[in-house]
Amino acid sequence: MAPVRKTANKLPSELVQFINDAIAANIPADSLIRFERAGYVPQPKQMLFHGLARQADTVAEIEDIGYGGARGGGKTHCGFAQVAIDDCQKFNDLSCLFLREKAGSAEESMQKLCNRILSRVHHRPTKSVIHYPNGSTIKIGHFQYEKDINQYLSLEYDVIFIEQAEQLSASKVEEIKTVNRTSLPNFKPRMYFTFNPGGISHSYLKKKFIEPWRKGSETTTRFVFANVSDNKKVDKYYRAKLEALSGWKRRAWLDGDWDIFAGQFFESFSRDTHVIDAQAMPRPAELGDIRVWAALDYGFNHYTVCYLLCEYDGILYVLDEFAARKQLISMNAEGIHEMLKRNQVSFGSLTAFVAGADVFAKKGDTGESLADEFARYGIYLHPARMSRVLGAGRILQLLGDEKQGRDSTIRISSRCERLIDCLPAMVHNPKAPEDVLKVDTDENGRGGDDAYDAFRYGVMVTPSSGIVI
Repeated sequence: MAPVRKTANKLPSELVQFINDAIAANIPADSLIRFERAGYVPQPKQMLFHGLARQADTVAEIEDIGYGGARGGGKTHCGFAQVAIDDCQKFNDLSCLFLREKAGSAEESMQKLCNRILSRVHHRPTKSVIHYPNGSTIKIGHFQYEKDINQYLSLEYDVIFIEQAEQLSASKVEEIKTVNRTSLPNFKPRMYFTFNPGGISHSYLKKKFIEPWRKGSETTTRFVFANVSDNKKVDKYYRAKLEALSGWKRRAWLDGDWDIFAGQFFESFSRDTHVIDAQAMPRPAELGDIRVWAALDYGFNHYTVCYLLCEYDGILYVLDEFAARKQLISMNAEGIHEMLKRNQVSFGSLTAFVAGADVFAKKGDTGESLADEFARYGIYLHPARMSRVLGAGRILQLLGDEKQGRDSTIRISSRCERLIDCLPAMVHNPKAPEDVLKVDTDENGRGGDDAYDAFRYGVMVTPSSGIVI
């Protein structure tokens, strides 16, 4: 790197901080040299991303690295700099794909990227490909519709960078992953993602990146959270625009809150407020005369979901969750009994066990219902209250609203992973704004509102009497 002028035999404090940030981010010296020669000075959060990219060279489990959280965090500059300045110059013959949503012509987009980031790097841009002297290339791909992606699925790419990944569906992202492979002996393929809350793949990206990052249980993914406060180069006018927002837009675009997004029905849901560790949940067996009940939504291709609930000291607790897909009723019943057992609750002590109307429909060939089948395995069900609007309203009441001065009267166990993932993903039905939009689980078992339906049935039970409201 260029020599640094010292003052009174001391390095400038800004340079000391820069060096410390680079060391903390595990950025190797050769990467810093490439950044310096290119005139690129990464900020602290950007350094974390660059450090993870180099860790992916040697840590076998790392496949996907995400950078996001809110708008204005310097995501595009960081992601493209990683590929264009570091990866493509470090490795010979690297084949990279940079996918971004279409904005203007490909030529204009290419020129802007090269002018901003590669003005001091040896490269040769053509219409849609950046060529390097060492044989490495970056294909600049644009999409307006998902079908536009298909043209990039016939080749293999050592590195794939998807900008604004929230604009692509989960299935399309996974299609793209199939062409992320390499024939280079000294390189391990990986994908980089930048994204904000919202978009059609909000839930997918949240589950893929955000949840493991929150839990400290990342395996194949790594995530760097950044918002406008982490980008010192953003102009004050853009920052002011974000700060002037209100409602879900402020929480998503300024704060980077992944528990809220456009059209969200349960805007007051907050992980910090409503979710508590399973070990802190009340134990019905230790509380004497406490009412406990359960609620079930059945599915086969969709999920079968069951919740165990109780009310104690004015708070409704969702104690536990059973969820399974493509299982026989006998196996579902076994899983439900196991859930009751680990909470030291016997079936006979339940004040109610309700289920959706579909389980009570008689089959034409046998005259039996699914409820009859559950009964053979010791699960005796009664019809739940099915009003979708009343159920949604009841949940809103339980969640409370800090802005309106209404306290929350519900707590959800950290064991209830599907419910915690499902609730913030529920959106308004555009044809019936007071209702939640019906959402089906896809063929790979992602998404769906089965957890919400089971939860809705559960909160419509009066715990003091076991009678459906």
